[in-house]
Amino acid sequence: MLASQRQLFDIPREVAYFNAAAWSPLPLAVQAAGQAGAARKTHPWEIDPALPGRVIERARAAAAALIGAAADDIAVIPSVSYGVAIAGKILAPPRGSRVLVFEDDHTSPVLEWLARAPAQGFTVETVQRPADGDWTAAMEEAIARPAAPLAVVSISNIHWSDGALLDMERIAPAARAKGAALLIDATHGVGMINLDVKRLDPDFLIFPTYKWVLGPYGRAFAYIAPRHQDGVPLEQTGFGRKAVHAERGPYMADLSYAPTARRFDMGERDHFVGLEMAAVGLELMASWGHRAVGERCAMLTARLEEGLAGAGAALPARALRAPHILSVSFPRGMPAGFIEALAAEKAFAAPRVGRLRISPHVYNDEEDVDRFVAAYARCMRRTSLAA
Repeated sequence: MLASQRQLFDIPREVAYFNAAAWSPLPLAVQAAGQAGAARKTHPWEIDPALPGRVIERARAAAAALIGAAADDIAVIPSVSYGVAIAGKILAPPRGSRVLVFEDDHTSPVLEWLARAPAQGFTVETVQRPADGDWTAAMEEAIARPAAPLAVVSISNIHWSDGALLDMERIAPAARAKGAALLIDATHGVGMINLDVKRLDPDFLIFPTYKWVLGPYGRAFAYIAPRHQDGVPLEQTGFGRKAVHAERGPYMADLSYAPTARRFDMGERDHFVGLEMAAVGLELMASWGHRAVGERCAMLTARLEEGLAGAGAALPARALRAPHILSVSFPRGMPAGFIEALAAEKAFAAPRVGRLRISPHVYNDEEDVDRFVAAYARCMRRTSLAA
């Protein structure tokens, strides 16, 4: 099994940080890449003009490698919501059709469709949380249900709030059978589980770098299937056209769109500071491999599960959750001040939609788990006594 990689991070021994699903600590190597990039910008006259292009393509290739894609099929973007806006512009669900989302999914794969629906005349259908916790079966049922034509299935592959897992191996072919486009917000999946786009064949798969792939804020990537790469980009940029030359004339030599997903790159993409940081984080994740990372995190969440169950926590069925996220439910509501009490014990997790979301990564070890469980038990005891 992959060993703890704590030595690659600056995490004090007394800190039990289980909040990778909010944002990860930066590995020391990623931090160093950012510092080196900022130093270059301090003396811009010393920057090799070819450097930004090399960094962009390094990051693009690293993002592609994590999902089994070709670099040509990856757009450099700032956020998941930006990528969904690209998809909204390209897919344009027809009047009378429906777009499928699920209850309490993150805003990124949902709000674009809600904003477009009134003017374009399609319906956004929300699949409600299933009583048995089986989101995959609930989505399959909604896809198959006789109703208005299904234009788009726009969903996360893992529920951001509690780690519930949706099986894309089943959902992707079900959507295709209905002639629907599939957009996957893979924020909580890339780098942690197998999301090979050659096998799943989504229309769009989008993920940021600041959580599980150990990168900076404000950098993200979108896989855009080749069948959609003749679409009009969200922004109109010089590098999105075939021949716009700043250094020589004619300036706007050929304004037809550039081929491949590169035409969809964000404006001001030459952010060699953040993109070099992103590339280093992505390459680290690739060096371990999603299988090894997933196995390590599954071991940690299983240990958490055992300890928290002993402290009386209400936990989901293991088969229905992602291996790297564990959530605790509070039938009577999360006690007031509980998150702050945990933080005072140097145990960190996130409150999400009334649950406690616990998300380990490669920097965590068994000692962290035991510290967290002990802190949880102490905080719950104090809460019970106060009540």
